[in-house]
Amino acid sequence: MNEHFFIIGAQRSGTTYLYSLLDSHPEIEMARPLRPEPKFFLDDSRFDQGVVVYERAYFRQKPGARLLGEKSTSYMEHEKAARRIAAIFPAAKIIALLRDPVERAISNYYFSVENGLETLNMDQAFRREAERATQATTASVSPFAYLARGRYADYLEVYERFFPREQLIILLTEQFTGSLEAYRSLCERLGVSNDYVPPELHCRFNETGLPHAVPSPNLAKYLYDYYEPANMRLAVRYDLDLRCWPSFAPAGE
Repeated sequence: MNEHFFIIGAQRSGTTYLYSLLDSHPEIEMARPLRPEPKFFLDDSRFDQGVVVYERAYFRQKPGARLLGEKSTSYMEHEKAARRIAAIFPAAKIIALLRDPVERAISNYYFSVENGLETLNMDQAFRREAERATQATTASVSPFAYLARGRYADYLEVYERFFPREQLIILLTEQFTGSLEAYRSLCERLGVSNDYVPPELHCRFNETGLPHAVPSPNLAKYLYDYYEPANMRLAVRYDLDLRCWPSFAPAGE
């Protein structure tokens, strides 16, 4: 059986960029297509067909590849995905790429607007999130969970029930993007050569076409207050320096 890793999210945090970097590596093959994402471990009928069907459906036996990767950002929000991945690939590395949650929420909002899913203005969408969370949609995760989706520790703790901490690879978008050192460190953790320099290292992917408005001062305070305990919990639990996030302000600063 091939070795596997999974990019589980977070949405709007640069996972398409990460996919592209890893897909170009000679020793890695990423699942195709990129869009729509496979989400194999969320689909009951396909999952029941087994690992052989999974590998045949999404991988093309890239010459020289010895590590297979999948990017499905809905996995972060589903315990079922974590449980199923662990059952089939217990040694898999789990990669979470995390962006400042305020910036991520704003990007998520404009993505929903651009795709015709959102009609409320940003202030209304963020403040009314709780009442809209259960609205039925055809998406695998709620398109309106702008704020909850940035409470990253909530989701990572679920994955810790199924995978040892050392198999969780947590990257910060702001530190990883464009950094050859960070890319090489990731390659080492994945067990592949870090000599290869991907041509996509300084490229940008999957940006929305709409200009992003700056939140009003009142809304900005609302967002910073919302994320303060979640960010602190993430920083302490996973020993992360989050000072690269504008929404993170350690006590006393």
